[in-house]
Amino acid sequence: MNDLGKKSALITGGTKGIGYGIAEALLKEGINVAITGRTKETAEKAAKNLNSKGNDRAQAIGLEADVRDYKSQQNAVEAAIDKFGGVDIVIANAGLGHFNSVEDITIEEWKETIDTNLSGPFYSLKASVDQLKKNKGYFISISSLAGTNFFKGGSAYNASKFGLTGFTQAAMLDLRDHGVKVSTIMPGSVSTHFNGNEPDAKDAWKIQKEDIGKLVVDLLKMNPRALPSKIEVRPTMPPSK
Repeated sequence: MNDLGKKSALITGGTKGIGYGIAEALLKEGINVAITGRTKETAEKAAKNLNSKGNDRAQAIGLEADVRDYKSQQNAVEAAIDKFGGVDIVIANAGLGHFNSVEDITIEEWKETIDTNLSGPFYSLKASVDQLKKNKGYFISISSLAGTNFFKGGSAYNASKFGLTGFTQAAMLDLRDHGVKVSTIMPGSVSTHFNGNEPDAKDAWKIQKEDIGKLVVDLLKMNPRALPSKIEVRPTMPPSK
């Protein structure tokens, strides 16, 4: 993408973790950013923190939106357009995990996992596809190595991330003829608050949120003729078992 300083992005689940790290990286490049969260308070607080870092080239706004609801995603896209004049980049980052055996995971946990991790990115892309086609934009989903490697207790999470990886790759084939680039990033262990973790020194070996932010910037800066459609990212030196 040329001249990133004139672009605008929408990041779902951008109030903390990977989404927040991506927002920080994009703002440094002069890209305006709309971040979504489940409550207006958390989204606006995160945007205020992002704007407090003294970057006068770009602005962050916080929006209340639920990725599990298509109309909510439409409203978020429209709010970003109203504020910034358009949407060029969409990062489908919002996600959660419920981990239990297939015998014990509840129907509610299964549904919440699939609705958030798989249907959510579909709704985000569906709501923004006209803007992305108009602006020859970029859609990036944050999947996981769990989208290619299954594990015990991961039936719902694996299903959602395997599905997300497949969905994003099919969307890439659907949209590249329109000049829209589509990629999925599949991180391994990342130092975030995911699944109740509290990031601290014990997580120093893990991928950091700013690493994913830098990766997204690198993708945006890549020559338009090249498209890394699926990127796996692992910690360099995980602890020995």
